[in-house]
Amino acid sequence: MVAGSFSDEIVSPVDAKRLWNAFVKDGHNLLPKQVPEIFSSITLLQGDGGVGTIKEVKLTPGAHKEFNYVKERVEEVDDAKLVYRYSHIEGGLLGKKVASARYELKYTPKPEGGTVCSSTLYFDSLPGVPEDQAKIEEVKEKSTALFKKIEAYLLANPTLYR
Repeated sequence: MVAGSFSDEIVSPVDAKRLWNAFVKDGHNLLPKQVPEIFSSITLLQGDGGVGTIKEVKLTPGAHKEFNYVKERVEEVDDAKLVYRYSHIEGGLLGKKVASARYELKYTPKPEGGTVCSSTLYFDSLPGVPEDQAKIEEVKEKSTALFKKIEAYLLANPTLYR
């Protein structure tokens, strides 16, 4: 088993609180509506979005080659620091390539306006599964494309998620 992580950072002109509200507070509604080519649904199975909430994320057929759903547990929601942490508890690559996967998202306001959005994935791979740098780069590219699509939506709709 290999423990690993990778991080990415995106600078956005959108206010940190708007990004937080869109992605964290209302992502279960927003993402399937604005990115239906990836998300068929995001359902709160238990809880209201706070710590302990269990979400089921169903992907559109063809959105991912190796899985079509993942269940997530919310580990932390810090509204003051704009930090969100969650872990995969079922589906996804669990049991196929990884033993665990944990995510951390941070939205840091820039003094001159806009936001620095940081994401980190922590994982423990299954024994014998080598690190795949090409796959890591692919995940980063897809995550950036998803982020940019929601960012464009927020820029085109400046009164939403205030």
